[in-house]
Amino acid sequence: MQERDPWFESLAGSAALSQSELLALQEDGFVVTRGPVLATALPGLSGAYDSAFLQADRVDVKEGSTTTRVLDFVNRGPEFDGLYLHAPLLEACCKIIKEPFRLSNLVARTLNPGKVPKKLHVDFPNDDDGWPMVGFIFMIDSFRSENGATCFLPCSQGLTAAPDTFDGVVPACGPAGSMLIYNGSVWHEHGANLTDSPRRSVQGALIRRREKPATDWRTRMGPETLSRLGPLATYLLGF
Repeated sequence: MQERDPWFESLAGSAALSQSELLALQEDGFVVTRGPVLATALPGLSGAYDSAFLQADRVDVKEGSTTTRVLDFVNRGPEFDGLYLHAPLLEACCKIIKEPFRLSNLVARTLNPGKVPKKLHVDFPNDDDGWPMVGFIFMIDSFRSENGATCFLPCSQGLTAAPDTFDGVVPACGPAGSMLIYNGSVWHEHGANLTDSPRRSVQGALIRRREKPATDWRTRMGPETLSRLGPLATYLLGF
């Protein structure tokens, strides 16, 4: 029998998502909603993102065929603290994961210009216990069809085999400052960035609390970050 978790019980009682947003998340597997950052604060967050990219240790920078990632944005500055504490995101975790959860990772990801997608994928397949992961993408830049907005195959969270084509996918578009929340078992991939500009985002995943996170927060945590963590952040990081 699972132990009582007061934090989960409290979060499960929230109503931060509208009924239409919750329906889209549960049926289509994804939804674009408002983000946790005020419009007036977006320029500062954008600058903090670029600074963190430039200052990151090379071991934390991962160059892929289409994107550049920087690991551990929990420790990159207070500008990013609110991203994984966003109430609609935490409600989504309660509704999708349906049991106590924790933050697995928080990374910056820039889709480089002129890059095209490879194939659809899932972040975490469903299992006998249901849906084990909720992913989120905070849009530093607007997500548009022409700059590679993440594309989803709606209602595909039960598919066990990879779709052969991108037929039927829907781009999840939104203005800068929006948050994309999705079931990690939905098939998806970024679109083609047909522009000459990078498309920036901060992305994370929340998983069952009983699972091992992708980032070992205890060894990564810096004293400056620890000094500003509130009780909810401490809980989500597994402390």
